[in-house]
Amino acid sequence: MTATIDTSPPTTTTRRKGRWIDDWDPDDEAFWESTGKRIASKNLVFSIFAEHLGFAIWVLWSVVVINLANAGLPMTLAETFWLTAMPNLIGAALRIPYTFAVPRFGGRLWTVISASLLLIPSLLLAIVVPSGWLAGQSHDTQFWVLLACAATAGVGGGNFSSSMANISFFYPERKKGFALGLNAAGGNLGVAVVQLVVPLVVIIGLPVAAAKLPQHEVHLAYAGLIWIPFIVVAALCAWFFMDSITHARSDARSYLSSLRHGQTWIMSILYIGTFGSFIGYSFALPLVIKNTFPEFLAQHPFIATYLAGLGFVGALIGSVARPFGGWLSDRIGGARVTLCCFLGMGVFTALAIVGVNAHSFTLFFCSYMVIFLLSGAGNGSTYRMIPVIFGELGRKEAEEKGLEKSATALKFKREAAAVIGIAGAIGAFGGFLIQLIFRQASLDVTAKVAAAPTLAEKQAVAAAGDDWSTSALYVFLAAYVVFAFLTWFYYLRRSFAVARVPSLAHAGV
Repeated sequence: MTATIDTSPPTTTTRRKGRWIDDWDPDDEAFWESTGKRIASKNLVFSIFAEHLGFAIWVLWSVVVINLANAGLPMTLAETFWLTAMPNLIGAALRIPYTFAVPRFGGRLWTVISASLLLIPSLLLAIVVPSGWLAGQSHDTQFWVLLACAATAGVGGGNFSSSMANISFFYPERKKGFALGLNAAGGNLGVAVVQLVVPLVVIIGLPVAAAKLPQHEVHLAYAGLIWIPFIVVAALCAWFFMDSITHARSDARSYLSSLRHGQTWIMSILYIGTFGSFIGYSFALPLVIKNTFPEFLAQHPFIATYLAGLGFVGALIGSVARPFGGWLSDRIGGARVTLCCFLGMGVFTALAIVGVNAHSFTLFFCSYMVIFLLSGAGNGSTYRMIPVIFGELGRKEAEEKGLEKSATALKFKREAAAVIGIAGAIGAFGGFLIQLIFRQASLDVTAKVAAAPTLAEKQAVAAAGDDWSTSALYVFLAAYVVFAFLTWFYYLRRSFAVARVPSLAHAGV
């Protein structure tokens, strides 16, 4: 009788101490249905919860800055843009080391650590910002202290890359688009939640009539305290319920080798246009609305006071659209979806410019809601492109060099996870650029307001210069044209795309 060896993939997982999973093959149908789907879904749920809080803390200062004057800490428009841009910049910078942290510590332990770090900006906002000590300092000291406190909120921005890189290992290729889109959307929703909840929280206990006044008391400490219980729960849930996958413990070589691919840099640039737009506008839109349409907000105190100028609606729309972009990309190709998104964002940016010039809040706001919709869908489509592109690059290299297919596929899967972190960092930096461009556009009117001798003259100068944002919008319009061209040139122009990666056109890119 001849002995046979069973070489089929495992249908159960082997766990070691610390909830490490040694045997993980989600692309095997039997394993996925019997074991993988349940474990992956559980980890996705708790990853979304922690990432949601990370985004909430990251963009918390987008709402805090519009309440600083009511807290006795008035800042100029240029200074407030720095207070929102700094956490954006720090968060972008942290995304690279956060992605390295998953291979080093494992997805489970790093989720515990990264969630716990959110306590720092929450406590600083609750204790330092509303303190009598800060109120008694000079304006310059106040600004630098506020900037330091705001900078710590950047730790929330790093969570995205570690979460996405971790979850990418749990799901099979055929389901990655929707899973990554859902993970990202759940995190992105933290932007909408914080911009809706915080304006309400900081006026708890105030009479309705007082809250609707242009100047009224606020409780900024509540803006930090409200998140602390949820952060503790997120860290505990990650510790008790999440897992780490052994083969996700790639080393720095995966990141270094991914840098040699031109696809890494092209996708990172495209992600500036999609995610950079989403996060940059999420940070900046409340400030832009407040300083572009003051008459509209004065006529609608409920919107101005309780809804922070409706800025949260855009973040909500963009978050919900993200998994749709991934789902649509699974069916018609990520490059096609991405190209349509960039073209649409350019068209509606032009309409937003018309809205500013016509002093039409409705046209401006509706245009930006569509921009958020398209940027959210583009977030999903660009991230869906990354694993497909690197999967095809791996297959091509294995065929050309006669390499073992499974080992080569794993190598390129690790590189794809690295690119997710790299693109996430560069894309988030695009959000900082958006705020920096808005700030530069505001400098002229800010200087004129500062030079005006009386309050009445300051208000008149501000009203006369309420179209200050159009120069920034023209820059964004030009950028979307460039992004659309790059998408077409590298991934849809058949003579070029097929020559670089022969099977790319048939792989859902």
